[in-house]
Amino acid sequence: MQSTQAFQSFFLGGVECSTHITREGRRLDLVHATRHDQFAESDYRLMQRYGIRTVREGFRWHLIESRPAHFDFASATPIIRAAHATDMQVIWDLWHYGWPDGLDIFSPEFVERFVAFAEAAARLLSESFEEPFICPINEISFFSFAGGEAGFFFPFAHRRGDEMKRQLVCASIAAIKAMRAINPRIRICHIDPMINVIAEEPTPENVAMAQAYHESQFASCDMITGRAAPELGGRNELVDFIGLNYYIHNQWTAPGHAGSMLVPSDPRYRHVRDLLQENYSRYGKPIFVAETGIEDETRPAWLRYICNEVFAAMNAGVPMEGICLYPILNHPGWDDDRHCHNGLFDYPNENGEREVYEPLAIELARQQRRAARLISGEETFIDRRETDVSALDWAAHIMEKRTDESRS
Repeated sequence: MQSTQAFQSFFLGGVECSTHITREGRRLDLVHATRHDQFAESDYRLMQRYGIRTVREGFRWHLIESRPAHFDFASATPIIRAAHATDMQVIWDLWHYGWPDGLDIFSPEFVERFVAFAEAAARLLSESFEEPFICPINEISFFSFAGGEAGFFFPFAHRRGDEMKRQLVCASIAAIKAMRAINPRIRICHIDPMINVIAEEPTPENVAMAQAYHESQFASCDMITGRAAPELGGRNELVDFIGLNYYIHNQWTAPGHAGSMLVPSDPRYRHVRDLLQENYSRYGKPIFVAETGIEDETRPAWLRYICNEVFAAMNAGVPMEGICLYPILNHPGWDDDRHCHNGLFDYPNENGEREVYEPLAIELARQQRRAARLISGEETFIDRRETDVSALDWAAHIMEKRTDESRS
């Protein structure tokens, strides 16, 4: 089993930290909505009681730079202090879908201001952490599609996906170089979704379309690592770890339409272990599942399924660093504020106490024990496919419906 054990725990927690603007013009702030900004220390202690000692967090750029070139990290310092108080390891997203008001994401100013913000963040983190882990821009590939091509994320642009992707790649490359000049020990994580797209009918047009969709997941990392668009200045050493976000609706047929999602029981559904191997073969870098989760009572079955796939990939030689439960805290829905039951912990009471979803906690403990035995060599991997995929199929259809409704 290969793992460099770069993280303090194999299982990570991810705090939902999106800050984009909805169609109604409302700015999201999920860190505040879950009251994690108020209860970060008690949240960390709760996670650690369940064996989680590494967490994904996000800076909220729109709060930090409410005026151009004036950086106020008051929104981040309580979380930094909580990490110190609890010895929690943090992977920091500088950009999780949101940026300051009045800034055009397609403008040269966007890149300049993001780099200045990244430099300020790197200085702050380097004062507190010897070796900060940073993801400059989360999910470049997905956001470029959602916000620049299909127009269901702010700024709701259409047919500008490639332009947005290059813009975000340019911002990432420049920011990484600027941050490394401040602290060469900064470790960079590139995080994007892991997908599989196949042709619904094997016509030449559909096959070409499906292949283009499938290859698009690699475009931003290819550019940052210098495998594509070398004029942008990408280099292989700019990325230390590959983070892959994977949910049950990450496989579908092309051309996409309602009902095009591939469910786990479909014989065309690719094993997650194979998708992980595909990424490792392409980049040769340590990998972690940076986001994975599902809603409601299927949470334990999904974790069991994902863990078995990750352990299978490790057994095949893929250096897997961990699995991030994302989100770790239940949160309000982006568009409708509904109570999303997708975390290990629920909303807090006035004292910051959060109810634990015990079925998921029990499964997490089971998988933690198995991971420890496999990594140490105490146990030999045996492929366990005990998950009832009919439950996952049902959950997949629910997630597809919710996703389609949110994008309509």
